[in-house]
Amino acid sequence: MSPVEMTSQENCPNEEPGISKIDPWLKPFVPAIKRRFESYKKWVKEINQNEGGYDKFSRGYERFGLNVLPNGDIIYREWAPNVVAASLIGEFNDWDRSKHPMKKDSFGVWEVYIPAKNGTPIIPHNTKIKISMTTPEGERIDRLPAWIKRVTQDLNVSPAYDAVFWNPPQKYLWKNNFPKKPKSLRIYEAHVGISTIEGRVGTYSEFTDNVLKRIKDLGYNAIQLMAVMEHAYYASFGYQVTSFFAASSRYGTPEELMRLIDTAHGMGLYVLLDVVHSHACKNVLDGLNMFDGSDHCYFHEGGKGRHDLWDSRLFNYGHWEVLRFLLSNLRFFMEEYRFDGFRFDGVTSMMYHHHGIGTGFSGGYHEYFGDTVEEEGVVYLMLANDMLHKLYPRIITVAEDVSGMPGLCRPVEEGGVGFDYRLAMAVPDMWIKLLKEQRDDDWDMSNICWTLTNRRHMEKTIAYAESHDQALVGDKTLAFWLMDKEMYTNMSDLTQLTPIIDRGLALHKMIRLITHGLAGEGYLNFEGNEFGHPEWLDFPRAGNNNSYHYARRQWNVVDDDLLRYKYLNEFDKAMQHLEEQYGWLSSPQAYISLKHNENKLIVFERGNLLWIFNFHPTQSFADYKIGTEWAGKYSIVLNTDRKTFGGHDRIDESKLYYSQPHEWDGRKNHIQVYIPCRVALVLSHC
Repeated sequence: MSPVEMTSQENCPNEEPGISKIDPWLKPFVPAIKRRFESYKKWVKEINQNEGGYDKFSRGYERFGLNVLPNGDIIYREWAPNVVAASLIGEFNDWDRSKHPMKKDSFGVWEVYIPAKNGTPIIPHNTKIKISMTTPEGERIDRLPAWIKRVTQDLNVSPAYDAVFWNPPQKYLWKNNFPKKPKSLRIYEAHVGISTIEGRVGTYSEFTDNVLKRIKDLGYNAIQLMAVMEHAYYASFGYQVTSFFAASSRYGTPEELMRLIDTAHGMGLYVLLDVVHSHACKNVLDGLNMFDGSDHCYFHEGGKGRHDLWDSRLFNYGHWEVLRFLLSNLRFFMEEYRFDGFRFDGVTSMMYHHHGIGTGFSGGYHEYFGDTVEEEGVVYLMLANDMLHKLYPRIITVAEDVSGMPGLCRPVEEGGVGFDYRLAMAVPDMWIKLLKEQRDDDWDMSNICWTLTNRRHMEKTIAYAESHDQALVGDKTLAFWLMDKEMYTNMSDLTQLTPIIDRGLALHKMIRLITHGLAGEGYLNFEGNEFGHPEWLDFPRAGNNNSYHYARRQWNVVDDDLLRYKYLNEFDKAMQHLEEQYGWLSSPQAYISLKHNENKLIVFERGNLLWIFNFHPTQSFADYKIGTEWAGKYSIVLNTDRKTFGGHDRIDESKLYYSQPHEWDGRKNHIQVYIPCRVALVLSHC
């Protein structure tokens, strides 16, 4: 047993789990937490004893699927316990089922050994293959290998994907080392396919050459790549995965994705993969569904194995081979593509029997430890996080969870689930609700502050004002909610600055700044939203005549110096670079000294900075007293009213502010500032 695996078992909460010491309200649920931990510990023990530990167990891709030996021989293995016969077919053997029959072992694993010819693999690179199987009922079924690393689609022939044997003569040569793990995580969420201004699918190479430099220039230090795992239906946004080990071929080759990640690393950027282990596409011909003719190969059988809302299949996380498949899938992307971490999609669905369907979470702790919890799903996430963090200390894992599960972002050895961050999913909902339903005069400053700071103690959160979810068809970007149709007519500097555009530019900046400063220990932005991308996001589908018009990023509007989008882009850039300088995301949670509902003012201290927000639509304040804990001299380091940010330059940024030793708003000192309407100021002190 290796030291890694021994650590996993020895650091267990024998008496009281660590998470219940952090949160005493968890004490009544200690038995449930301990039971969950014992289940995790049992899996670790069995993996150590039977597979040699995490390291070997999670390298399933080196044993399963098609692997080329140094001498050119090929070994192909596939787990398909239900079938009675199997053979490997393809262009290399004229699709003849009799030429390469497979043998089955006692665990339901089929194998065939294909000797090389003169040191060259018999199966040519980039040729089509399938596994052909026979069910106990005598039915012949052809499938794409489950562990296949390359699949392609030719819509002129069929919407179904073809499996391809990918064995390029020249392997990709990595040039750059891994970047340093960021202390303050600033994520740029991106989708390769929509990253072109043209009405088509963008490519890995175009993203590498055209988009990475934008991300670096803006000051983000991490990229979250969406829709990389292969999915047959483009409009699913990558969330209906068909081939889990295949990087989507619609954007280019595996080597081109490797170059993208390598180039990002050279820029000092972390690259996270949006991984989908919460469900799988129900496709049979080019997916995992009914893989060996049974309903329950990789999934639960019957209703338990189906997600009613997503119309997809649900994994059986309690099965040995399913665990091997999923853990190896994570390991594969870390090793083969050198990703730096994962954003786990649909974590709520994984952790509860109801999958979050028709269920609201009140925050009562019984909701997290009762009969509705899918313990096998929770334990899988514990194993995944434990494995990843022990094998890759540099890794970052992020959970998409709406439930608020306690301990989700605490280490497994404390009884937690082991993620590094969770997404602050209530924050964008609040902003959209305010913009849709309330007048600016009715905004409640206390409620805004409560929502932005309502997160679990000592569990890190990724804050965001909007992500891809808010941009999807049926909703709109924040910029479009704020400015709507006037974005078509009044975003040019040559046109009048209308009240709607003026308000939109001001609030777009303020919403993002207060979210960045107050709502988390990390920050996320969906590509294009930094400059107020107009309209919404909609992929080509039957309902829009397969149009790509809304499935692209209009970089042209931010690059046009006559348009006002450049102001929002410059502000976002200044905000990210200021965080790099002061590191407020990695600082303790803010102290809010003022939430004045009538004046619409919010003041807080964080990251050694003093933050002042005036959300009032019309009222500006001269010589307004601002409480602060720090005595000394203050200067403005960020001002949303700056002309270069589309503001009115109402503030003299050369002015210094000197504190007075008189208590104000519960702070030991105060300064007096001019704070115009719809303006935010950030001040440093010395």
